[in-house]
Amino acid sequence: MPGRAGVFARLAAFSYAHRWRALALWVAVLLGATVSSTAVGSAYHNDFALPGTDSQQAQDVLERHGAAQADASVQIVLQADGGIRGAVVRERVDGLLAKVEPLPGVLDVRSPYADRAAVSRDGTVGYATVGLDGTAESVPKDDVRTIIDVVEAAAGDGLRTAVGGDAARAAQESEGGAAEGAGILGALVILVFLFGSLVAASLPVVTALFAVGTSVGLIALSSHLATVADFTPPILMLVGLGVGIDYALLIFSRYRSELLEGAEPEQATRSALDAAGRTVFFAGCTVIIALMGLVVLGLGSLQGVALAVALTVLVTMAASLTLLPALLGLTGRRIQRQVAARAAKAERVEGARWRRWATGVQRRPWTALVLAMVALGALAAPALDMRLGFADAGNDAETRTSRQAYDMLADGFGPGFNGPLFVVADAGAAPDGSGGAGVQVASTVARALADTPGVAATSGPMPSRDDSVATLLVFPESAPQDEATAQLVDRLRGSTLPPLEQRTGATLLVGGATAATEDFASTVCDRMPLFVAIVVGLSAVLLLVVFRSVLIPLKAAVLNLVSIGAALGAITLVFQDGWFGVEPGPIEAFIPVMIFAIVFGLSMDYEVFLLSRIHEEWERTKDAQAAVREGLAATGRIITAAAAIMIVVFAAFVLSPDRMLQQFGLGLAVAILLDAVVIRCLIVPAVMQLMGTRAWWLPERLRRLLPEVELERHERQDLREGDLQGADRP
Repeated sequence: MPGRAGVFARLAAFSYAHRWRALALWVAVLLGATVSSTAVGSAYHNDFALPGTDSQQAQDVLERHGAAQADASVQIVLQADGGIRGAVVRERVDGLLAKVEPLPGVLDVRSPYADRAAVSRDGTVGYATVGLDGTAESVPKDDVRTIIDVVEAAAGDGLRTAVGGDAARAAQESEGGAAEGAGILGALVILVFLFGSLVAASLPVVTALFAVGTSVGLIALSSHLATVADFTPPILMLVGLGVGIDYALLIFSRYRSELLEGAEPEQATRSALDAAGRTVFFAGCTVIIALMGLVVLGLGSLQGVALAVALTVLVTMAASLTLLPALLGLTGRRIQRQVAARAAKAERVEGARWRRWATGVQRRPWTALVLAMVALGALAAPALDMRLGFADAGNDAETRTSRQAYDMLADGFGPGFNGPLFVVADAGAAPDGSGGAGVQVASTVARALADTPGVAATSGPMPSRDDSVATLLVFPESAPQDEATAQLVDRLRGSTLPPLEQRTGATLLVGGATAATEDFASTVCDRMPLFVAIVVGLSAVLLLVVFRSVLIPLKAAVLNLVSIGAALGAITLVFQDGWFGVEPGPIEAFIPVMIFAIVFGLSMDYEVFLLSRIHEEWERTKDAQAAVREGLAATGRIITAAAAIMIVVFAAFVLSPDRMLQQFGLGLAVAILLDAVVIRCLIVPAVMQLMGTRAWWLPERLRRLLPEVELERHERQDLREGDLQGADRP
């Protein structure tokens, strides 16, 4: 008597039978999410608050006491070889500032001639400070672009002008789009070569586009309810396209195999979902688990990114399990004819090359294992010297006004001028309730810092509204991204300021963007071990339940960590050490944790896909060596094709003008390349050969405790014999 079909087979049967309804539902969901998000708009905003750190406390004090340093501003930087104090140049500068002052979003303009410290010692460089209405993230970009246009129009005849500051950098950021298009085109080309049919190749791409389009709309709507960083959309597009095409490809490849075995399109659809659908479901769960691990870091913006990408993966899984069967129902007969025609022309048995490859690795497992691990270890070694931080205007293209302003200020005032430290002196309120002596305390601190190693100059003190708080600007001798600047921050907090606090009775805090960057990087490093332990632990438990083996999860965890380490090493060589002509600088502080979460989950995709087929052969034959050979023969072609698609999609983001996306794209592309080629097709067969039957060892007591989770369906004939009774039952 035929067995009852599994839930994924029943889901496939329903979508196949009601294909037009399923397609119409997905179209409605996509249009609804897109139209709603367009009408309502998005509310992306960054939250880099780090409660408990010096920099966050300093920012809170400034905001609480109404200090001007808490507000956003941009600098209009001016340079004239003959000096900016000359009558002719001064008249031009005054005219420029008069045009800027009434512009939208401008609160006030402070001329360089109103402050002697705003002009360099040689008189060739000066800057005007433009106060903005809001924070750097909230000021409308169009308002800042207007300021940039007015300032750039005033240049010429010996006067150079530029606009610097975080708001100016944000206003020049590209909206992107070219990278996503290049990735989709590359993926489509690979799929056409893989399946020999544009119709077959388009199905995974269409499924991914539905999933990503829906996710973008849903995330834009959710940004009104939660903190979602403004860099989230390109990241979820990058991951969504790669994962969406990947999941649909895994199911479609199984569908194609069923057709080759003689199944009808409807039977092939149900069989494919019953087998590969399970793999996709569990693989997606590992990605979501890895992303949820980011929540333990307690970093506001990263939590929003993690939830957004996890939602994207969830929508992608849903599209692969419901939309793809409907599309197969619409194109099944045509694909069946194309598959049959191509199979008739094939000269060799499918999977023969991978079977020979697996046999070769099994003959010399130690050689393959040692050589591969040494190569991966050498590539991972540079990651040990990775320096975390954030790119600043010094990493921008030389054509950008923010980079030009950065260089002019560094030439005129020294490299540390672009990254001043804020020393906030909180003297507290006086006994009569009036403001305390914030300015007096800050003046004392300024005198003490005059001889501090690494300090080039100080400026201020600048009082708050109630005078209980004053701010001192401390300019390092080194550039913001230099290691010496980080050491200066530690020295001020650890040895220089504590004695001054005891002497004055005030609270002294080191803040500012440069100090906040150091605090963010330090927080990530401190919490990384807990994050890694949670992600690896939960993923290992999931694999333990699925494959009922102790050694398989341990092997998967170790190999995934190795591939991630190698990817981080590649990022370090390119972006920190400046390989291939890239501007050297720190690695974005959240890149390692984001890459770890995403790559660890995606690596588990291939692990589950490969091992599920090996496990299927092991359960059928109990021959460990043959199971590895047949498992690799069945999946090697699809794994490499899926990896090639992901690599193309991820690598396309290296073309993005955004340095963060470049690092993200390169890291993911390298990790997937190493994982699919070196680990899945070389190290895994070698390790499985060395472990033999021990790979499937599980203590009897643990075997009784673990729930039964069937990843493969061994009685697929049930689906072929079975009528649709199981599919119709709830």
